[in-house]
Amino acid sequence: MSLPSILVTGGAGYIGSHVVLQLRARGERVVVLDDLSRGFRQAVIDAPLVVGKVGDRDTVTRVLREHAVDTVMHFAAYTIVPESVSEPLKYYGNNTCSTCTLLECCVGAGVRNFVFSSSAAVYGMPAEGSAAESTPTAPINPYGTSKLMSEWMLRDVASAAPLKYVALRYFNVAGSDPQCRVGQASPNATLLVKVACQAAVGKRAEVVIFGTDYATPDGTGVRDYIHVEDLATAHLDALRYLRGGGASTTLNVGYGHGYSVREVLASVERVSGKRLKVREQPRRPGDPPGLIARAERIRAELGWQPRYDDLDAIVRTALAWEQRLLSDPWK
Repeated sequence: MSLPSILVTGGAGYIGSHVVLQLRARGERVVVLDDLSRGFRQAVIDAPLVVGKVGDRDTVTRVLREHAVDTVMHFAAYTIVPESVSEPLKYYGNNTCSTCTLLECCVGAGVRNFVFSSSAAVYGMPAEGSAAESTPTAPINPYGTSKLMSEWMLRDVASAAPLKYVALRYFNVAGSDPQCRVGQASPNATLLVKVACQAAVGKRAEVVIFGTDYATPDGTGVRDYIHVEDLATAHLDALRYLRGGGASTTLNVGYGHGYSVREVLASVERVSGKRLKVREQPRRPGDPPGLIARAERIRAELGWQPRYDDLDAIVRTALAWEQRLLSDPWK
């Protein structure tokens, strides 16, 4: 009989591909399900890839059965906040409805552990600019709402079926695999660190600051930037926690401090040695002025110990990845 496998949905994407590499490095059996609409075949280095949609019941059921899956790590989602504002039904369909189908299939297949890729966007604009897990959820864009609805479904399924979960609420993910094997490869990405590094290597003519009149120290938005490798490690810690009998839980993943847009751009200039052309525009809809993690619980409950809590270190890996893509572009 086959040993149990871990299904990683969206494993050809930015975060999922980093998690797959860490899982394989620890000897786990992994299968990736990705429709490649926003992921890349090249990102799946050391695991079988099934090309298909998470919302396709027949495909998911077959993969769960054929690979004897007992754990699902669910990353497959659209993640661009401005796009969610302009195309809300696209996000509710892909992020929420497809998660519903996935959970149905998991219950039917007897999946025991579920690690969910959620988001700090579920908090909206907390009054103090920081959020603990107990902070009221009040998303201000369809992306955040789609993630919160999925959390609710997961909570209710876990109370009715023998499935346990950890929902991880990410703050702002940045950086890349230090060995430059995988990274954020979307050409039209909106993540600030990536955009700024693209400008530093000549892929973009400028960097746009959206909003310079926020009530923050320098007027630009402040975010808790977390290195993707530390985020990936949190998923492996969550898996160990569930396998050890841990109860279902929801946890923030962040460093507990933030940097402004201007501070990030200064770091990219410092690390790259290049001056960036910067243009200022009005605020975008759906962007809170500041969002910082209160992240004591994940350290206490999962024993999570980040290794890359340094802005210049984050930028250095992101810049190395962009330099690699200059000679080896992914399509």
